[in-house]
Amino acid sequence: MSTIVEGTVEGPIEVPAGLRNVVVTETRLGDVRGDEGFYHYRQYSAIDLARSKTVEDVWFLLFEGRLPDAAERAAFVAELAPLRVLPPEVRAVLPAVAAAGSSFNPLAGLRTALSLLAAARQLPPLWDADPARRKADAMLVCAVTPTILAALYRLREDLEPLEPREDLGAAAHWLYLVTGEVPDEAKARAIEHYLISTIDHGFNASTFTARVIASTGADVVSAVAGAIGAFSGPLHGGAPDRALASLDEIGTPDRIDAWVRAKVGSGDRIMGFGHAVYRTEDPRSLMLRDIARELGGDLVDFATTVEQRIVEVLAELKPGRNLYANVEFYAGVVMSICDLPRAMFTPTFATSRVIGWTANILEQAGTSKIIRPSARYVGEAPPVPVPC
Repeated sequence: MSTIVEGTVEGPIEVPAGLRNVVVTETRLGDVRGDEGFYHYRQYSAIDLARSKTVEDVWFLLFEGRLPDAAERAAFVAELAPLRVLPPEVRAVLPAVAAAGSSFNPLAGLRTALSLLAAARQLPPLWDADPARRKADAMLVCAVTPTILAALYRLREDLEPLEPREDLGAAAHWLYLVTGEVPDEAKARAIEHYLISTIDHGFNASTFTARVIASTGADVVSAVAGAIGAFSGPLHGGAPDRALASLDEIGTPDRIDAWVRAKVGSGDRIMGFGHAVYRTEDPRSLMLRDIARELGGDLVDFATTVEQRIVEVLAELKPGRNLYANVEFYAGVVMSICDLPRAMFTPTFATSRVIGWTANILEQAGTSKIIRPSARYVGEAPPVPVPC
């Protein structure tokens, strides 16, 4: 592991574009080992946790540093239940937020609603808050995020938002809030696998954004709102629905090759394939492919056929690049089978990732160093006289 050296550096340090492989801090939350196709939360394999634990278990792990016992789990779930309920001030503005714009933008709506939540609850700057208050604020933001997103969707669809329930775990509760139906166990567990597997994933753009803002001492919501902004970009969190749209464009197996070659030939990115970190198959994609196969159906059969052939054609057209399906490809398939509308694919991702963001925010708040890099000026040499 790289060592972070505190102190003043004499002169600028040249780093790769995008800060690739630049270690900027130390963390106890987890890591991604891209060459191995492995990532972990704390000391546990994230995929093993996804296959065997609940969202609440892993949430507790990231916040408290250990997995809960039965009593701790029950107390944690009981603490979360009332936090799911929307404050009246936030509930009152959601119809206007949901109706804004010609197209539905749930992440923008979430940013707006959370900002109002911060004002209504008078969330203090991290700099001024003790660890207990910071954690309480983080818990509130994580718990209420699914309620806000589901309410915005239902309002946009001219449906009444649903009241949170205390008897459903995080995954089943999310499906209920969106669809109005309590899901069967297979669908709830499939979504739970997905949610756990996407809670955290190293210093991606949104997580790093959250930590930069947290390093200024700003409040929890300010850091989360910044993370949501980064997350909304199609190169980050906004790909599950686009990956599924690719299946629509292809249509039939005989069109796969021509579609891929046309995309590569025009320089377009094939959404759902390739990853900035992994040089092997994405372990999240492998798990979700297994889940999709367990659920079964024509969409799954077509998706697995498309995946295999796209990988083969990309290997031919881009030798040595090792471009495999990433988490977004099968995420869209699994969410579609579990009755989530496409408009809610990326919001589903956000309901889990907010746990990772806030865990990173809490960790960052424990330090006193502001993140303040430099840039190299490459414009016209100053000073140029100001024209009259």
